[in-house]
Amino acid sequence: MASAREHVERIRRERFYIGREERNPLADDIHQAVTYLSQELYSKDVHFLMELIQNAEDNDYPVDVAPTLDFVIIRKDITATGANSTLLVFNNERGFSAANIESICRIGKSTKKGNRHLGYIGEKGIGFKSVFLVSSQPHIFSNGHQIKFNEEPSADCEIGYIVPEWVDEKPSIGDIQAVYGYSKSLPMTTIILPLKNDKILAVKKELSNTHPEILLFLSKIRQLSVREINDDPKASKLSQISISSEVDYKTRKEINAESYTLHLAMQENGDGQEEECTYYMWKQKFAVKPECRVKKRVEVDQWVINLAFPHGQRLSRGVRSPGVYAYLPTEMVTNFPFIIQADFLLASSRESILFDSQWNLGILLCSSMLLQHS
Repeated sequence: MASAREHVERIRRERFYIGREERNPLADDIHQAVTYLSQELYSKDVHFLMELIQNAEDNDYPVDVAPTLDFVIIRKDITATGANSTLLVFNNERGFSAANIESICRIGKSTKKGNRHLGYIGEKGIGFKSVFLVSSQPHIFSNGHQIKFNEEPSADCEIGYIVPEWVDEKPSIGDIQAVYGYSKSLPMTTIILPLKNDKILAVKKELSNTHPEILLFLSKIRQLSVREINDDPKASKLSQISISSEVDYKTRKEINAESYTLHLAMQENGDGQEEECTYYMWKQKFAVKPECRVKKRVEVDQWVINLAFPHGQRLSRGVRSPGVYAYLPTEMVTNFPFIIQADFLLASSRESILFDSQWNLGILLCSSMLLQHS
């Protein structure tokens, strides 16, 4: 605990000049830049959910756990910030490293940049900042770190959003454990978002509409659950989404392709009734064309394109037309009876792919070729 706190205090002093006689000459510019990133980047408040799922997919996990992400919303404030509702996000990853803490206290400085070939799906270093759209004081408890951030400029350095502050009292580990449940071991990482009053309904709506297909192209996260805890236990809600192991796996070496099936399952309110849907998956690799290479993907030599064909009735929760994925869904709708997934270059908002990108045009051309074989 002492080393984690000392690390946070060092960041505050060295990067933000807190406790030093001189003032950071770039304080105003830094605050304005991160304000823009946090508030102007996304046209929809709820995009922070996609960013949190993306971050969880990029985390490292112990070999003996099934990577899981739990969203729990409660009608109380455990942070002493005056919120009427709080969203807690539990993730059983290995926990934040010193480098992760450094990264989250910067603008656009990601520990995942340049490592696309290692399987990371995030890259911009700005994803976590999106939580400020719904919470003015996000908290992170992970691997001995107990910190929070404030969108308002700190009185100590006149910079908001990225200045870490150690949490001494509220919430305590006991407060967090009470929400998660005393019968279970607390996951290594908990993100706590005291919600802005005008964002509570939007967050609840997006959580309730989370579609199981969100797990289709994630290689780590195997289970996602959403809980709403009310004072009346009978009014509390629970939904759980899971993805099963691959079956009927086949390889076609002559075209560098694979096919397999995946099973998605969804259960709501613990009533024992589970909906399932099977997806026929086709995955094919294509060599990146020289004329399509871009700096952001300089280490990538192959495009991996997936098509997902739902077999039978799709799961009904939060139904949306199948469209274009870049590991997670974009806002693009194709009206095709299948989903297209590839490592598209996206606008910073994640809402659409960049159509003027040679990288993306190359992927789309290969996608049309893939349809001839699938």
